[in-house]
Amino acid sequence: MTAPRTILPLVVVLGLTVAACSDGGPSTAVLTSAESTAPAPAETGAPSTTLALAPAAFTVQPGTEQVAVLDAEPGSTLVLMGLNGAGVGGTVDEQGSLLFRDVTPGGGYTIVSAREQSARFEVAAPDDHPTAEWYADQEPLPAGGFGYLTTRDGTTLSVNVVLPGPAEEGPYPTVVEYSGYQPRDPESAAFAQIYTALGFAYVGVNMRGTGCSGGSFRFFETAQSLDGYDVIETVAAQPWVQGGKVGMVGISYPGISQLFVAATTPPSLAAITPLSVLDDSFRATLYPGGILNTGFAVEWTQQRVDEARPFGQAWTEARVEAGDTECAANQRLRLQPPDLVAEIGDNPYYPPELGDSLAPITFVDRITVPVFLAGAWQDEQTGGHFPRMLDRFTAARDLFVTVVNGGHTEALSPAVLARYVEFLQLYVGEQVPDLTAANGIVPVVAGTIFGTGEVPTDWPNRFTGLSYGEALARFESEPAVRVLLEHGAADGWPAGSPVPRATLEFDRWPVPEAVPTTWALGADGRLLADPGAASGESRYAADPTALPPTYYSGGGSEIWRADATYEWQPIPEGTGLGFVTDPLTDDVLHVGPGSVDLWINVDADDTDLEVTLSEVRPDGTEVYVQSGWLRASQRALDEAASSVVDPVHTHLEADAAPLPEGEFTEVRVALFPVAHLFRAGSRLRLTIDAPGNSRPVWELESISAGETVTVGHDPARPSRLVLSVVPDIDADIPASPPACGALRAQPCRPWVPAANGG
Repeated sequence: MTAPRTILPLVVVLGLTVAACSDGGPSTAVLTSAESTAPAPAETGAPSTTLALAPAAFTVQPGTEQVAVLDAEPGSTLVLMGLNGAGVGGTVDEQGSLLFRDVTPGGGYTIVSAREQSARFEVAAPDDHPTAEWYADQEPLPAGGFGYLTTRDGTTLSVNVVLPGPAEEGPYPTVVEYSGYQPRDPESAAFAQIYTALGFAYVGVNMRGTGCSGGSFRFFETAQSLDGYDVIETVAAQPWVQGGKVGMVGISYPGISQLFVAATTPPSLAAITPLSVLDDSFRATLYPGGILNTGFAVEWTQQRVDEARPFGQAWTEARVEAGDTECAANQRLRLQPPDLVAEIGDNPYYPPELGDSLAPITFVDRITVPVFLAGAWQDEQTGGHFPRMLDRFTAARDLFVTVVNGGHTEALSPAVLARYVEFLQLYVGEQVPDLTAANGIVPVVAGTIFGTGEVPTDWPNRFTGLSYGEALARFESEPAVRVLLEHGAADGWPAGSPVPRATLEFDRWPVPEAVPTTWALGADGRLLADPGAASGESRYAADPTALPPTYYSGGGSEIWRADATYEWQPIPEGTGLGFVTDPLTDDVLHVGPGSVDLWINVDADDTDLEVTLSEVRPDGTEVYVQSGWLRASQRALDEAASSVVDPVHTHLEADAAPLPEGEFTEVRVALFPVAHLFRAGSRLRLTIDAPGNSRPVWELESISAGETVTVGHDPARPSRLVLSVVPDIDADIPASPPACGALRAQPCRPWVPAANGG
């Protein structure tokens, strides 16, 4: 999240000799930071002069909106200058490199030092794509094994090609995993085996600035997305690729990358399958509700920064030691990435100029290819906020969505995987789906990720006997949105197994059948269907240290196991409020976003709010459902985007305002989307406290420090819970509730009423 940069006029410093040459150039300045905005090129015909300097010995590599300098003198100062008499400078690093970012596209640029000057060059615009012939003329990729691919600016990216058989027996339907992790690491080939077992060729590609790839890393900058365009077009041109088209695959980081690449509309992209993604880097993960996530979000970013340094991924050293000179040369710009962690801290409010570029919700309307997207409501990494963008895929040929309760890897669970394989076979393989091979893969994937091989392995070949066209038509006629309900609690399977109890189907998202339904907060911790019966007020001390920040203390991938255990603790007395309904007389199925609208009076000018929806069962156990967060000073809403069940906050610095002293103020807290069935006899519970112990792995940096928060709940101050309730359930759902602790990523505990009675 880059701070604004500055354009400065060129002046003479460091005693540079300025000569008025035949083309009339400007004087020059050596500035001190390449973090200033690069100068714009002059318009055609603008007067210019050049300096009487020696031809540059350093190498200039212009790209899209950036310019790299290599082989320069370490510690020297270079200036990127345009014909309009403005420039920016920076200091060459110890590897002899310097990178200028955010350069305005155009011609007439030059790089100067105290003694040298480069030839003039042009900086490309994002839509300056190479021709199809350019990709076809590239050096062929290996028909299996390690290699390099050249992008439009000359940067080489390391690739790993895994074919399902000999190249001469192809061509094969082909998928690409484009990632900042380690898809090229020889020890990280497990994901490739899923696709080759299905008959697909797999190409893993490291993003620029990672692994053995060249360039400098920055999280989803323009050059990185356009590299993805070049990857798709180059791979599609290989002789072993079926039909000159490729799909994209990947979960989490390489899932998110698909959205960025597809938005550049590479002509040879057949389809994408983004799994476990986010819709908005700021709102979903970095600053949920405007509160910094110092747990997963910052830690993950720091890992990316560390791995983007020279040989930051350990496997690359082995490559170089074995004689890979390209990998060694590609480390030269690794001291040029920005400090992304510092940028996160420098942007506590939403910065539209940067935030929009990192928010897929703002550009997925440019994606035209078919999309298969899957994710989980309680995702402990990306957050489960992604459904907010589902209605923005307006240009996609087809969109198929599967959502499920659980954690970050649920998108690879058996019920999702079956439909996922059908999608790939139809849209990338252009073949009638056959799940025979997939049924063999399912227990291996489940055993590796979920710690259990006890999963269904008999997914039917439901398109047998149909032609390809008939199979495609049937697939496309099915409801676009599938909700897997009560994942982990399927009858006949061990508790926690990644198997759902029921499947709900809807035509689109938000679910058109859902009806906003309100419960009012009331005295004595009651949650009332009749808002007119609400009265009084309740208060608590906002203490983020009262509970552990996260309800999971295990390590790494253990959280995805079927037998994962949680430490979800009740609110200590006086540090939060609870509100519960009477036992429900009918089932309540909530599918979608929710809103917790609170009237609060705080003895401080700000506070951090956390709201949690849970289910209290007749047996006295309580099951976690979903949470939401908000820094009260960032309560301003985007009114055009908000609805009664979905408050959307601007998080703009200009909209931030302290809470008025001594007054009740309405704040609307967005409950992240979720699907959950509250059965008759159970009770809905809403808790309110300071952030902590409501999401595993996340740690929110709260400003709360014991301030007293008073919540008004009467007709004049109508605090309420609003859910998206589907009134008529058309699905075969077991009548009995899941066993306590069986639901994936939804911990269960004995219900302990809060001090106010709820």
